[in-house]
Amino acid sequence: MLALQSIQRRLVAFEAAVVDGWRRLDRPAVLSAAMLCVPLLFGLISLALGQDDNWDLHNYHFYNPYALLNGKIGYDLAPGQWQSYFNPTLDLLYYGLVTALPAPLAGFIMGWLHGLNFVLVLALARRLLPPQAHRLGLLLALAGCLGPGFLSELGNSMGDNMTSLCVLGALLLLLRQWSQLAAGRATLALVLAGLLAGAGCGLKLTNATYALAMCLALFMLPGAFLLRFRAAFVFGLGVLGGIAVSAGHWYWRMWQVFGNPLFPQFNDKFHAALAMPIGIGDTGWLPKGLGEHLLWPFIFTVHPQRVIELPMTQLIWPMVYLAFLALALRLAYAAALGRKLPAPAGTAQREGAFVLLFFALSYIAWLNLFGIYRYLVPIELLAPLALWLVAARLMQPGMARGVAGYGLLLATLVVFPPHNWGHGKWTRAAASAQVPAIAEPSQSMVLTVHGDPPMSWLVPFFPRELAFVALGSGFPESPAYAERMAAMMAQRHGPVYVMLQTNRSDPAETSAEVLRAAAEQNAGVLGRAGEILARYRLRLDAASCRSYPAYVGSNRWPYQLCLVERAGQ
Repeated sequence: MLALQSIQRRLVAFEAAVVDGWRRLDRPAVLSAAMLCVPLLFGLISLALGQDDNWDLHNYHFYNPYALLNGKIGYDLAPGQWQSYFNPTLDLLYYGLVTALPAPLAGFIMGWLHGLNFVLVLALARRLLPPQAHRLGLLLALAGCLGPGFLSELGNSMGDNMTSLCVLGALLLLLRQWSQLAAGRATLALVLAGLLAGAGCGLKLTNATYALAMCLALFMLPGAFLLRFRAAFVFGLGVLGGIAVSAGHWYWRMWQVFGNPLFPQFNDKFHAALAMPIGIGDTGWLPKGLGEHLLWPFIFTVHPQRVIELPMTQLIWPMVYLAFLALALRLAYAAALGRKLPAPAGTAQREGAFVLLFFALSYIAWLNLFGIYRYLVPIELLAPLALWLVAARLMQPGMARGVAGYGLLLATLVVFPPHNWGHGKWTRAAASAQVPAIAEPSQSMVLTVHGDPPMSWLVPFFPRELAFVALGSGFPESPAYAERMAAMMAQRHGPVYVMLQTNRSDPAETSAEVLRAAAEQNAGVLGRAGEILARYRLRLDAASCRSYPAYVGSNRWPYQLCLVERAGQ
């Protein structure tokens, strides 16, 4: 009996502590502490995940900034396939961190920087929610940072979590000056917001959808059409300025070296000699037909492989989609009756409507241009807040809190466990590789002949004077490309190598089965390489192949070099 009473007292004390803690969350001091602590927490989570080891890192996140800093633009030919010519400005941050600092510290800093998205979402929530809803803003910001896209890229080099800071920052700038914007003033705020949004576009072109959506959403400002047009126009000028700042140097370089500022993209318009005259775009992720366009959130919830390569479970997008659909029907019904929806109690109605319009336009632009889930990160971070704002417009306050609260709880819980793009255990150096001695690197070349797994991350470990050329990769080679490669070979009297993947199994493993499988795999690699090289009148000397160890973190990524000869030699 005494034991039962003791248990009851403990349960009552625990319940009281939980209630007290819940109430304490609704204090301004808690928000200030969260703004400091949550980004640090994300830094620690990044540290726990380990060394970033994603496919894009292997393909161009290491190579591109190295090439920019070491005069390799135009000296090499597409070792990172067509992505070799993406603007490397954003990658300079990650490359600089892992070059200058121990890799774990660099990983922590990346996670902390990504965690600043929480601060911006919280600041946006504080602008849009009732003044005393401190706890609500905190929880909505946390829910936004628990989306599968954001968590999958936490601490890594893929860039969506970093450029989302530009998008959210631009949105926050506009909201902070809303009353001035509505009065036809705040030109500086429009320019600065445009600069931020434009910088995000220049750093990663996929953010153009958000700059466009923000510009169009400005047309809902109150007042005369000329005032709204002026706001959108000034913002658009800021966007162009932001693109010029973050990417102008790169576009100019691409124009000078190749004759196409977006080389090799949009080459059907610019006709740069080294690439085929085609427009490059990955349209395989887009919905097919009107039915898929209308039902896309439900389709990619049931079949996530339609929008992402990772296993992904989420429910937030069907919820948000249904909420927006209900709001659109309610608005249409009210308009047909000549009425207006009642303003949500205690919220910034106009500012909230602006954010919801921006959100909807961003989704529509993404749906029709990309369809790749990770490009949704900026509005994925806003999705819980958007759901709450819509619920507040559709329901009475008590019901809205219940429906949106339980919906968000279900949506965030279903995300776990999150998946990511690849990590390894930490080592002091983010990557390392053993390279053979090359007597005259300026007179030699290395070819790569397969795009998967990518090989360009190894280039920084070789002498800078050694030229690298990709053949038969994802780059849209023109006849002039093959001629340039042949001319580069003719100008060099040193050996030409081909760099290939090799067996990744533990070298200490000597079982007959493993050795046989490794030999079969290598024979296939050499056979495919030989077929590609033959297209260029080149021959692989299989007897010359030598393997070398290489690592990203603790993950083994060995490679092999083989001599290449001209056919007939």
